[in-house]
Amino acid sequence: MSRSFRHTPVFGVTTARSEREDKRVANRRLRHRVRSAIERGDEALPLLREISNVWAMAKDGKRYSVAAAMERHLRR
Repeated sequence: MSRSFRHTPVFGVTTARSEREDKRVANRRLRHRVRSAIERGDEALPLLREISNVWAMAKDGKRYSVAAAMERHLRR
């Protein structure tokens, strides 16, 4: 199996397992506001970045892990 381990050691900077719930809440808000804007007849629809704050989500981005890369090469 050629993809049996992670080839690029990039991991989320977090203690949270996932941002799934944050993304669900943000997209629900977006859909609600888009529906409301369409009913009002607005021409400009809101964007996801205007509604949600990515800095308030569970993860703080991703980082390349040098330690994980070294560990992988040492095992071979």
